[in-house]
Amino acid sequence: MTAALRSIITPTAILRLVLGWGVFIALQFMGSLLAPPVPLPLLVTALLVIIAVILICAFGVVTEAEHLADRLGDPYGSLVLTISICLIEVILIAAVLLGPGDHATIARDSVMAVSMIILNAVIGLCLLVGGLRHGALTHNRTGVSNYLVMIVVFAALAFAVPALIGTPDGAYEIWQEIPIIVVTVGAYAFFLYRQMGPQAHEFTEAAPVGAAAASSSSNAGTSHPSPAEAAVEADDEPQGIVEILSTHRMEIILRLVLLVATVLPIVLLSHDMATLLDDGLSRLGAPVALSGVVIAMIVFLPETLTSLRAAWNGEIQRVSNLCHGAQVSTVGLTIPTVLVIGMLTDQQIVLAESPINLALLAITLLVSVIGFAAKRVTAVQGAAHIIIFVVFGLALFA
Repeated sequence: MTAALRSIITPTAILRLVLGWGVFIALQFMGSLLAPPVPLPLLVTALLVIIAVILICAFGVVTEAEHLADRLGDPYGSLVLTISICLIEVILIAAVLLGPGDHATIARDSVMAVSMIILNAVIGLCLLVGGLRHGALTHNRTGVSNYLVMIVVFAALAFAVPALIGTPDGAYEIWQEIPIIVVTVGAYAFFLYRQMGPQAHEFTEAAPVGAAAASSSSNAGTSHPSPAEAAVEADDEPQGIVEILSTHRMEIILRLVLLVATVLPIVLLSHDMATLLDDGLSRLGAPVALSGVVIAMIVFLPETLTSLRAAWNGEIQRVSNLCHGAQVSTVGLTIPTVLVIGMLTDQQIVLAESPINLALLAITLLVSVIGFAAKRVTAVQGAAHIIIFVVFGLALFA
C-alpha cells in the first residue's frame, strides 16, 4: 500500500501542487496590486509566471490522465479527463454568472471559443501530426458518428434555435428554457450511459498502429492454437470495467483526486489571468473577445497535450474520445447549467451567435462529418480544420 502510494504521490506531483496552489494563493493576496491599470513590468511578469505554472501543472494532468487511461482503457480513461475539465469549466462560467455585473453572453462566447478550439485547432493539429507520422489512420466510425450526431444537435440548440424562436436578443423565453434543459440533460445522460455501457466497444481503437501487420502475419499460418494456448489467451483477455474498479479501487481514486487537484489551479489561474489579459489587450488595441479564446485554450491545455500525444502514437480513436467527447460534454453541461442559473437569478442568457460564427461552425461540422465518414482520416483533413480556425481568429478582429 505504501509503495503504491509513493508511486502516485511522487515528489514531482507534490511540487506541481505546491506551485499551482501557491501561485494562486499569492495572487489573491496581491489583488490590489493587480487591479487595472497594472504597471507594465508587473503585468508582463505576472502573465509569464502564471503561464509557466499552468504549463507545469498541465504536464502533471497529462501524466495522471495517461495512467488512468492505461488502467481503465477507453472510453473510460478519456472520459475521466474530459468530464473533469468540462465540469471545472462549467463551474468557472457559473461563478462569473453569479458574480456582479452583466454577463448575458459569457456562456455563448465561452462555449463558441471552446468549440472552435476543440473541433478545429486541436483536432486539426492531431490529424496533421498523426497523418504526417503514420499516414492515413483508421478510426471507429460508429463511435465518431455518435459524437458528431450529438454535437450537431447540441450546437443547433445552443447557437441557432434561440435566434429563430427566442427573443429578439437571441435568448430563449422562460417557457422554452425548461424543455431545452430537460432534453439536453436527458440526451447527454443517455449518451453517457450508452458510451460507458452497451456501446463502449464502439469507442475503442478500430485498428491500432501496427495491428494490421501483426494480423496479416498471424493469419499467414494455418495452424490452430492448442487447448493449453487457448486457455492462456482466454486468461489474457481484458478485464471488464467493474472488475478493474474492484481490483484497483484505491489507485484509481488516488489518481482521480490528484488529477482534479492539479486541474483546479489551471482553471483558477486562467480566471485570474483574464483580468491581466484584458488589460494588456486593451493597451494593444486587440479585441477583448480574444482573451476568451486565450483562456479557453489555457483551460483545455491538458486535454490538448493528451490528444497530441495520442495522435503521435497513432491512437486516432482516443483523439476523438478526448476532443469530440469534450465538445459533447461542454455543451451538454454548460447550456443547461447557465439556463438554470438565469432562471434562478432572473438573468437573460443570450445564446444566439453572430452570422459569421454560425457560418464557421456550420462549415466546421460539415468538414467533420465528411472527414470522419471516411474509413480513414488524413493530414489533409487536419489542414482544413486549421484553416477554419485561422478564419475564426480573423473574424475576432473584424
